[in-house]
Amino acid sequence: MGLSPNFFDWLKEKQDLVNRALKAYVPLLEGPASRLFEAMHYSLMSGGKRLRPILVMAGAEAVGGRPEHVLPAACAIECIHTYSLIHDDLPAMDDDDLRRGKPTCHKAFDEATAILAGDGLLTHAFRLLSHEDLAQNFPEVNLLEGIRLVAEAAGLYGMVAGQMADLLAEGRKVSPEELAFIHRHKTAALIRASVLLGAILTGAKPEDKEALSSYGWKIGHAFQIVDDILDLTADEKTLGKPVGSDIRKKKATYPALFGLAASREKAKGLLEEALAALYPFGSRAKALADIAFYVLERKL
Repeated sequence: MGLSPNFFDWLKEKQDLVNRALKAYVPLLEGPASRLFEAMHYSLMSGGKRLRPILVMAGAEAVGGRPEHVLPAACAIECIHTYSLIHDDLPAMDDDDLRRGKPTCHKAFDEATAILAGDGLLTHAFRLLSHEDLAQNFPEVNLLEGIRLVAEAAGLYGMVAGQMADLLAEGRKVSPEELAFIHRHKTAALIRASVLLGAILTGAKPEDKEALSSYGWKIGHAFQIVDDILDLTADEKTLGKPVGSDIRKKKATYPALFGLAASREKAKGLLEEALAALYPFGSRAKALADIAFYVLERKL
């Protein structure tokens, strides 16, 4: 069992769909604030796997929905993810010069513009989550549940809290519980929300949401472990930023706490648990199963 033979063709098709939708749903306006929109698009369209918006579509498919109907929500998730990268790269945070092999937003523009670009993407995401195209296809109660889900995953119950804990952990030895908190909040929360969002909009049953939530937590945790491993083992060209930056910054990572071998085993175990959570969906969750394998096996 592993990736479907046509997975990378399917992935490219979905990435292209997301990229077209991002250009349609995220403004690139002229005028006195045009620099802001240029910076937003510079980071938003600088590459990336589009994993999170694709998970939104795959989550909808798993419960019988149509992926094209959730595209505004998928774009919203990518806007939030991109905002988090822009802010993470700032000198006050991780102070990175490269992202995906290109100068980070604050290097290509300036720090103030980068902060505002991140703010713009975050707030525009909630415009997209309440977009009229979604309102035409889904009940308002589903939209409200989806907005709350994303707000919790991106904010003080999720990603922002995880980033704070990550910064506070730099330069000291952390406990396994602290590391789990960082992984769960900084990375896994938004990945779980991505999977659930498309399903919630489509009208998933409680048992479906529970199963997809379990899957999302598992692959979100595995994704961060694999990221930590790649920081040690990938080359700079494929990683898109300097290798070993986590070690230099004395970041809290799974390999630093448990070693590479144990980290790989943990990621494999999480994959198996994620696949088990998808069992009730049968063939409708094939895309989600493929993404789980891809998360584990990716080489960037």
